[in-house]
Amino acid sequence: LLEILGSIINGFALPLKDEHKTFLQRALLPLHKPKCVGMYHSQLLYCITQFVEKDPHMAEVVIRGLLKYWPVTNSQKEVLILGELEEVLELTQSAQFAEVMVPLFKQISMCINSTHFQVAERALFLWNNDYIVNLVAQHRHVLLPVCFGALEKNAMNHWNPVVGGLTINVRKMLQEMDPELFEQCHEKWKLDQKKRLEEDEARRERWSRVDSLAARAA
Repeated sequence: LLEILGSIINGFALPLKDEHKTFLQRALLPLHKPKCVGMYHSQLLYCITQFVEKDPHMAEVVIRGLLKYWPVTNSQKEVLILGELEEVLELTQSAQFAEVMVPLFKQISMCINSTHFQVAERALFLWNNDYIVNLVAQHRHVLLPVCFGALEKNAMNHWNPVVGGLTINVRKMLQEMDPELFEQCHEKWKLDQKKRLEEDEARRERWSRVDSLAARAA
């Protein structure tokens, strides 16, 4: 059925009718939710990309839909959707990208830090796409602070050496893109880490005093 729908969507006239946009939001995007999405994902992806190719404004709708139905516990679905996201971003114009880039890169940062190496690896592969890197470069002052912490955490601690190596490559690319901004983000990250350590230490001391008082009362 999705294969047939793909041909029908390909023949939609422009501008897209409201019922066609509603069909995308209410029928196609929710199909990312079932566990069995892998069985029909390639056909679903074709339908989705047809909408974005016809009307670039649909890119924002699609990306928000992907974020809404992003899997929480299914790593294989995450890998599929990251691949779909790359194809959608290749069709996304800068104006539409700007509308969704912050929540999108917060999600990508979470994927970068995933303990499942295939999810982290697929998220980092997004940076191999020149068009996506160009979009990031245009909005680097907003996006670099969003994803900087995830890259630093991976470079220092990720258990998988391949993911660690990919992270270092992305980190180096961002540093070369804007050395001054990169250094600002690095300094802020170090201050945030120091503050977090101090807060953790203060919290441990408070609990230690509580335990001590409880022991005396007993």
